[in-house]
Amino acid sequence: MISRFSLLILCVFLSVVASQQRAHAQDKPRILAIGDSLMAWHRNESKSIADSLEASLGEPVLNRSISGARIIYGLPVTGALGLRISSQFRDREQYDWVIITGGGNDLMFGCGCARCERRMNRMITAEADKGDVVSLVQHIRKTGARVIYVGYLRSPEMESPIENCKDEGDTFEARLATLAKQDEGVFFHSIAELVPAGDRSFHGLDMIHPSQKASTVIGQQLANLIRRVDRSR
Repeated sequence: MISRFSLLILCVFLSVVASQQRAHAQDKPRILAIGDSLMAWHRNESKSIADSLEASLGEPVLNRSISGARIIYGLPVTGALGLRISSQFRDREQYDWVIITGGGNDLMFGCGCARCERRMNRMITAEADKGDVVSLVQHIRKTGARVIYVGYLRSPEMESPIENCKDEGDTFEARLATLAKQDEGVFFHSIAELVPAGDRSFHGLDMIHPSQKASTVIGQQLANLIRRVDRSR
């Protein structure tokens, strides 16, 4: 027979466990960021896009993005390391929002931003009905999460290492926009017009990656989008 004292101890223990579980559930981020260096840049200074989004919303954002990550990778081990962007989203996890960047490394390093149609179609077809990007977005959507796919910065009409990727970038993002139109829970956020002509302040010294200023602005834009959609629910 359980004594009253033992019963009291058991009740206190169960109460503490329940309290810890509630606290853990409350602390779990409802927003996940995955992708490449666009999302990962400035993470060490806590100034990445995800950090700006977190500060703007006043809630935690889990950032699993990795510089150099791609949509398409041939070696399984790279996926395990998170360099395949789809591997950054883990099954059985539940989020309200998943923010994605990716595709630029596939175009720049996979086909040199020239004759990229085959690789482009592997990522997303013109009709946005097939491809690794489509599969990733659909997989995430099946968990109930909304998806925001973020586009890329453009050169400020100045010489840069990614200048010759503009046409491929435009094509890729047009297909992402088509994908977003097919599902009200998917959003394409373009930042193609973010950089004024001749303004270098939105890029880092390499003229490829975002400056802290750009990361801050993009994070704030994403926060505004999330607030708008959340309010309409």
